Amino acid sequence: MPPSPAIELVPAAAARRLALLAAGLLDDPSGDVDAARVARVVHRLGAVQIDSINTVERAHHLILGARLDGYRPEHLAHALEVDRSLFEHWTHDAAAIPVEWFPHWRHTFVRHRRRIAASAWWNERLGPRRAAMTRMVRSRIEREGPLAARDFTTTSGRAGGGSWWGWTPEKAALEFLWHTGTLLIAKRARFEKVYDLAERVLPAAVEAPRPSPAAHLEWAATTALERLGIATAREIAGFWSALAPERVESWLRKQARRGSCVRVRVAAVDGERTWEAWVPADWEARLAAAPEAPSRLRLLAPFDPIVRDRKRAARLFGFDFAFEAFVPAAKRRYGYYVLPMLEGDRFAGRTQPRFDRERGALILDRVWWEPGVRPTRVRRRALHDAAARLAACIGARSIELPAD
Repeated sequence: MPPSPAIELVPAAAARRLALLAAGLLDDPSGDVDAARVARVVHRLGAVQIDSINTVERAHHLILGARLDGYRPEHLAHALEVDRSLFEHWTHDAAAIPVEWFPHWRHTFVRHRRRIAASAWWNERLGPRRAAMTRMVRSRIEREGPLAARDFTTTSGRAGGGSWWGWTPEKAALEFLWHTGTLLIAKRARFEKVYDLAERVLPAAVEAPRPSPAAHLEWAATTALERLGIATAREIAGFWSALAPERVESWLRKQARRGSCVRVRVAAVDGERTWEAWVPADWEARLAAAPEAPSRLRLLAPFDPIVRDRKRAARLFGFDFAFEAFVPAAKRRYGYYVLPMLEGDRFAGRTQPRFDRERGALILDRVWWEPGVRPTRVRRRALHDAAARLAACIGARSIELPAD
């Protein structure tokens, strides 16, 4: 047997640039923005997480606004609800996803059906008449058209909406039918889901056949590696929450033999150790052609693709970030809703913003700079400019920064 080839070492700075390139954070954010450009950015990212927390603005708008200076929330709504170039479903969480990939979600629907059938949590909320309840909900939507949870009343006579933890059987049935592909989200009204039959929302996509398991594996692993830039097998498997890490590892080794990807070691940002990852075979050419990171400072969502995987962000950037909204206030290190601050290809710090809607003011209550990052006049001006861009995105009329 010939000796195995030496595993190449990727410098930490190169690994960061590969990740930023894949996440669309090296692209020029200027220029005209419309629903079509938003859909292209979502395709570039793979998916954009949709989240309900609205302290300053919902995460999906923050993710897109960090990449498109002229982005406004109506652009995403148009792509989802009018152009239908995107649809809303589940990856690791609820997300906007390119509609061309809808056939692959037929595998997701099967997985969700099995998971829900085995879930005590789901069965408790669906109630003892689960089959009759889901038939009734589907029948009403088939007859009446798009409906929200509030359009249903329970046997107790109260509205069928409610919080995640207060689901009625009708709300649970709607979610079950959505998770398993019978219903899709036709639109959102004040962020509340409005459901309709899948064949009425995306008729052409629903007609497309389900890809084979082999084709699904090829698609999921390939698109994940492309959108991560550099990643471990486990990170690739977790990107869509669709594959087992063992299957991805086997697929990667096969692709390496074919010459389409390469196993590498990555220098840690602290210089003390290395870690193993996979990259596309042409990674060096990609880096050579990639633009330099914009010198501007950007405020990113807590669920931005570049920081969503906290361990990966720590390995690549040395940035220890945690989402603390569900951490008891007394135990938080920073705050309820904190935005990472990306400066060039490094994280400069984090800030706690809020939107005073009555006054129309975006307020940065606190700013924490990373160790070794000095809040110089130039850097503070860059933070002001980043806050101004965010204010324009969310419709704030003024911004307020802390004095020091």
